[in-house]
Amino acid sequence: MPDDASATTPAYDRVMLKISGEALMDSRQSGLHPPTVQRIAAEVKSVHDLGVEICMVIGGGNIFRGLQGAAQGMERTTADYMGMLATVMNALAMQSALESVGVFTRVISAIPMDQICEPYIRRRAVRHLEKKRVVIFAAGTGNPYFTTDTAATLRANEMRCQAIFKGTKVDGVYDKDPAKHANAKRFDTITYDEVLARHLGIMDASAIALARENDVPIIVFGLDEPGGFRGILAGRGAYTKVH
Repeated sequence: MPDDASATTPAYDRVMLKISGEALMDSRQSGLHPPTVQRIAAEVKSVHDLGVEICMVIGGGNIFRGLQGAAQGMERTTADYMGMLATVMNALAMQSALESVGVFTRVISAIPMDQICEPYIRRRAVRHLEKKRVVIFAAGTGNPYFTTDTAATLRANEMRCQAIFKGTKVDGVYDKDPAKHANAKRFDTITYDEVLARHLGIMDASAIALARENDVPIIVFGLDEPGGFRGILAGRGAYTKVH
C-alpha cells in the first residue's frame, strides 16, 4: 500500500462516525476536554479531505447519561431527555472544532431548537452531505428509551451511509476484555449474529439488529490511534468489520 492515504481511493464514499461522549473527556471524570475535541476534529478533517461525506453521532455520557439518572431514582423519560440535551452540547463543541479547521458543519437535532441548530429533515440533511458539509445528528432519535447507538444506525440508514465507523478505546472487537486478558483475541471480521450471541457489547442489540436488517457494515476501530480513521478508509490499520 502507498504511504500517502490520499493516493488511495477511499473504501467508502459516505460514512457514519459514532463516538461516545466519554471519548471527549480524555482523562477527566466528566465534561469536555477541548484539546481532545480538537484532535478528533482533525481526524475527521483528514477523512473529509479525501472527499468522503461524513455523518456523526456523539453520545452524551460525559455530561449526563439517562440510564444512570434513572438508576438513581429519576424518572426514566426525563433522564433520557436530559441525556439527549447533553448530546446537543457535544455536537456544538464538535461543530466549533471542525469549523475552526475549515470544515463546514451542520448540527441537526431530533428535538427542535431553532436558535442553535437545524431540525431533522432527511432531504435537507442529504443535501448538506452532497454539498460536502459534515452533518452531526444530535438529540438521539428524539425519543426516550433509545440509545445514541440506535440513533446512529437509524440515521446511517436514512442517509444511505455505506458503513458505520464506531470509534472506541481499543482497535476492534475482542473475544474478551483486552485490558484484563493478555491472551484476548481480536476478530478481523465477525457477523452481526455472533456479536449478539456472544453479547460483545459493541452496540446495543437494537442497533446491531437494525444494521443487520439493512446490511450496513460496522467498522470498530481505535479512536485514540492517530490517523486510524483515515488509514482504515485507505485500506490500512487494525479494526474489526461486523457484517
